[in-house]
Amino acid sequence: MIMKKIIVLSVILSAATFSFAQKGFEIIEKKDQKQVDVLYNKKLLTAYCYYDSVRKPILFPVNTVDGVTVTRGFPLASRAGERTDHPHHNGIWLNYESVNGLDFWNNSTAIALEKRNMYGTIYHQKIINKQTGKDNASLTTTAIWVRPDKKILLNEQTTFLFSVRGNDFIFDRKTTLTATDTTVYFKDTKDGMIAIRVARELELPSKEKSNFVDDKGNITTVAASGNDVTGMYYGSTGLKGDSVWSSKGPWTILTGKKDGKDITIAMIDHPSNVGYPTYWHARGYGLFAANPLGRKIFSNGTEELNFKLMPGQSTTFRYRFIIHSGKVFTKEQMNTEAAAFASSK
Repeated sequence: MIMKKIIVLSVILSAATFSFAQKGFEIIEKKDQKQVDVLYNKKLLTAYCYYDSVRKPILFPVNTVDGVTVTRGFPLASRAGERTDHPHHNGIWLNYESVNGLDFWNNSTAIALEKRNMYGTIYHQKIINKQTGKDNASLTTTAIWVRPDKKILLNEQTTFLFSVRGNDFIFDRKTTLTATDTTVYFKDTKDGMIAIRVARELELPSKEKSNFVDDKGNITTVAASGNDVTGMYYGSTGLKGDSVWSSKGPWTILTGKKDGKDITIAMIDHPSNVGYPTYWHARGYGLFAANPLGRKIFSNGTEELNFKLMPGQSTTFRYRFIIHSGKVFTKEQMNTEAAAFASSK
């Protein structure tokens, strides 16, 4: 009888241990698929992806803790009703429009072969560290920024710090860029530097179509939105909507409703970054970006920053995202979040 009780107790304890082991973060590397899945309680929060077609590493998709996908699917996993503009807008990424005259931002498989000598590519190199815990995880990667002739301009090391706090999926990106044996110039320009392309429901409502042109003369037409589009930007300066574009401040949020949930996407700049506080390249059609190096267009010519790294010199960029499901953050809450990020190491 005693032995039976011991066996039953052992089974119960083993089940409890197994159950506990299933909770928290997991990082699963899938080399054959060129992605690394980040799961929380067995549910996908995001994946670090380095597909050949994307021309840079990205986080894709990005989900809330309760399973709402906040990133656009096109062109990697298209959904009915999505916009099909700007095929280089994939998930969350970091790159820049003009690096030694090469366009890293707009590069994609949509670029004609005869024009690809004008674009740069970021190649993932390796995973150098990954750690998981109950409510925290980290992933450290390396990559190279490469010219079309395969000359390496920059070495990149990036650490993602993932955490969950209630209904908040929070992650920091810390990226250090180091020039190789060539001086690297980041020309002051519009498109950069860290960005997310959001799902259609989180775009800002628009009744008119718009045309957008890049510095190569490529024109993209963005159609008017429908009634299901619910997004709204709120900046730290008090501006909202389309007025947030070209504003400057430590944080901006995008709010909206998707799959019956109230969603907030917060992006926070760090005081140690070049160009702090950043300018916000926040477009109504779903591009939500921070550009610390592009000053001229956003300031109507009153500022200009042509940043450069000498051979062997490094710079580090730090950003925090909060993907929130539930009641929209207030300005006071965001100021508190920004202060916490500013004081973090």
